[in-house]
Amino acid sequence: MGSQWGYDKTYIRAKQEGYRSRAAYKLLEIQKKFAIIRPDDNIVDLGAAPGSWLQVERTLTDARVVGIDLNPIAGLEGVETIEGDLNDPEVLEQVKSLIDVASVVLCDAAPKLSGHKSYDQARIIELNEQALSFACKVLKLGGNFAVKSFQGTDFPELYAMTKKHFYSVKTCITRSTRKGSTELYIVAKNFNG
Repeated sequence: MGSQWGYDKTYIRAKQEGYRSRAAYKLLEIQKKFAIIRPDDNIVDLGAAPGSWLQVERTLTDARVVGIDLNPIAGLEGVETIEGDLNDPEVLEQVKSLIDVASVVLCDAAPKLSGHKSYDQARIIELNEQALSFACKVLKLGGNFAVKSFQGTDFPELYAMTKKHFYSVKTCITRSTRKGSTELYIVAKNFNG
């Protein structure tokens, strides 16, 4: 029977335009609305496989782009990738050896969903907290952060935690998000250290 979502218009468009997944349009929309990436920004992308956000990032900056994922990421020209866990201190050291400081940290990662709403919500919030912690270790002052999350009972706490580290924090539901999904993005600008 295949995917529960099937091949909708956005999926087909992504394949026709050469993107590795529909997620590319989510980043393009976030960028259009919030301008979180500037042409000279070093970017670290957490949970970057299969690489559609890396494809977009490469077109938005002339600086370094580093993608991290537990799974291998097929090569992309002008993009450096690290296969590993964002919680591993060695991965953090690898990132710091590639770029002195990051201007932008992005995370479109999600755990494999079990179908149990409260369990999945807790797992995504834990992943979001790990991404925020990583961002706080590599971002320069004034840097930007965006992370995919899911609406639920634990979300307000994550949102409040993010507000402690950034001057501007907003949420965004992209048009490319599948109907019925509780997915949304936290877009945080101007890291305050």
